[in-house]
Amino acid sequence: MFTRAVRPTMSLVRGLSTATQHRAKVAVLGASGGIGQPLSLLLKNSPLVSHLSLYDIAHTPGVAADLGHIETRARVTGHMGAEQLAAALQGCDVVVIPAGVPRKPGMTRDDLFNTNATIVAVLADACARHCPEAMICVIANPVNSTIPILSEIMKKHGVYNPNRVFGVTTLDIVRANAFVAELKGLDPARVNVPVVGGHAGKTIIPLISQCTPKVEFPADQLAALTGRIQEAGTEVVKAKAGAGSATLSMAYAGARFTFSVLDAMNGKEGVVECAYVRSEETDCKYFSTPLLLGKSGIEKNLGLGKLTAFEEKLVADAMAELKGSIKKGEEFAANMK
Repeated sequence: MFTRAVRPTMSLVRGLSTATQHRAKVAVLGASGGIGQPLSLLLKNSPLVSHLSLYDIAHTPGVAADLGHIETRARVTGHMGAEQLAAALQGCDVVVIPAGVPRKPGMTRDDLFNTNATIVAVLADACARHCPEAMICVIANPVNSTIPILSEIMKKHGVYNPNRVFGVTTLDIVRANAFVAELKGLDPARVNVPVVGGHAGKTIIPLISQCTPKVEFPADQLAALTGRIQEAGTEVVKAKAGAGSATLSMAYAGARFTFSVLDAMNGKEGVVECAYVRSEETDCKYFSTPLLLGKSGIEKNLGLGKLTAFEEKLVADAMAELKGSIKKGEEFAANMK
């Protein structure tokens, strides 16, 4: 006799709560893309989401119809083209932005700037007009510049709240956890490596000394591990040989961060994630550090903690590039008409 399998409870190991006190409207801007589709699939599985609003410039009705057939509670709507962007955003509690073009072999995240900067600026303007109090989670690269762009656009509208604007760097933490676990024979679900700084190359700074559980590596292995974490995105771009960049792992990381934001909005205590935000922890206006999340966004910036000499040098070496990326984003936003 054929019996229907019991539906498993969807879990992103750390991220997915079963709390349903407040079920949110979540928008995914760029929902038809390589990150947007798997990200939307993961969000559709969450009991924290009551309405999944999908937006893109093409193919969104099909993605929405496909996801809408999944037997979970979230209602799915598809919105396509600039004239439907307002409807996609109205009433949103959380907006996730994976929109933009992916990296190809030989490209840096900064090479994406001209195209993705314009996309993020347009979407930021729409968020400022239609859901100014939403939590905004930016995946679109280069994050080191797109967060300053979005922040400046929100300021122009007088609705900027630095506690509600996040650059999603979670993939760096996910990778660090996976790589450390692999080297030490640990369960990656129980490994937590804070990753600070930014989200490109040498601005990605894994704090292995603060890993839970505590791990140690010889200096040469530590340097190699740090380099692999910093260049892991390029590792995927090369492996895909022109077919795109990290999409599946980024979707997982984006979902994990979104679930943490939703958990905190629901009143769950002790929710900590690293993200690239407005900061006074260093000389950079924006910097990623562990953040305690709460009902209104960032409750407390937990800062850098105690660094080793190796990590202090990593921070120092990242500052010039990070400041340049921030300035580039701010100047772009200032010149937007």
